[in-house]
Amino acid sequence: MSPLRKVRKRLPASRVARIAIGVLLVIGGLLGFLPVLGFWMIPLGAMVLSIDLPAVRRLRRRVEVWWGRERPAWLRLGARRQSAPSGRGSDAGKGAPAGGPGRAGRPGADGRR
Repeated sequence: MSPLRKVRKRLPASRVARIAIGVLLVIGGLLGFLPVLGFWMIPLGAMVLSIDLPAVRRLRRRVEVWWGRERPAWLRLGARRQSAPSGRGSDAGKGAPAGGPGRAGRPGADGRR
């Protein structure tokens, strides 16, 4: 799960107010070279607009899917390193029973009684 999905802020219930906030954020982002404003406002405004405008929602979803596929590995937060297969199970050498967790002590789980 993306760390941004954990952030919850309340938006106005009014559709017009949400669209106005989204448009203002995008316009403010376009003026991101000014000291107080920033380019970070463009994607934030697009997210707010995607709540109410289907065209922006489709565009946001396409970018989200593309970003999930194409971003470099070093940008992936919480990504686990892929190790070369060694021929052993993931629990090998960790003291876990060969049958996996929860199988120890059950008769017949590993073919023996």
